[in-house]
Amino acid sequence: MTPESWTAVDQYLNACCLAPDAVLDDVAAACTAAGLPEISVTPNQGKLLGLLARMQQATKILEIGTLGGYSAIWLARALPAGGRLITLEAEPLHAQVARENFRRAGLEDRIELRLGAALDTLPQLEHEGRGPFDMIFIDADKPSNPAYFSWALKLARPGTLVIIDNVVRGGDVLDAQTTDDKVQGVQRLLALINKEPRVSATAIQTVGSKGYDGMAVMLVE
Repeated sequence: MTPESWTAVDQYLNACCLAPDAVLDDVAAACTAAGLPEISVTPNQGKLLGLLARMQQATKILEIGTLGGYSAIWLARALPAGGRLITLEAEPLHAQVARENFRRAGLEDRIELRLGAALDTLPQLEHEGRGPFDMIFIDADKPSNPAYFSWALKLARPGTLVIIDNVVRGGDVLDAQTTDDKVQGVQRLLALINKEPRVSATAIQTVGSKGYDGMAVMLVE
């Protein structure tokens, strides 16, 4: 199997399992036109996030790392009436594109975007009593993953679902001698998860149109 095969299979699965969605197509196109990095979740991964949010019966979701808002839209669509998604983004351009995409998707009433470094805005959420959240999705700068995980636990409750993206890094997570700070951040994260008695966790490898990577999935106990 090759990356080309993974992409072809993704396209086939998307055609089988996902209905055509002009809004999400426009959102993806807007991200590309704005020059945002091509690192959003794939359509089938986005739908997985939405399905997990629905299975969780989540009414309050926290996302760390908005980018252009593609994953946030999948999550927000899964919320019931009155549900709320708070998403955190450090880059002003990304936030600007995301806000326009939320408007395009008709979801401004259920998404709150906070601009600023997440390690600054997360303490604000705690101070405001905005938790606990039913679901937390972490997909931001990888060197900060250990700190984001610690904050996720502070803003969670027993039964909160926590998902952390990009934990395989094309297999580089195995490299004990790596000097890549992104890989090191994932390695420190996984070491913390391994020693954390408050979560029951697993991680899965993924392949697809965005390459070879994986997600960590855990339940707070």
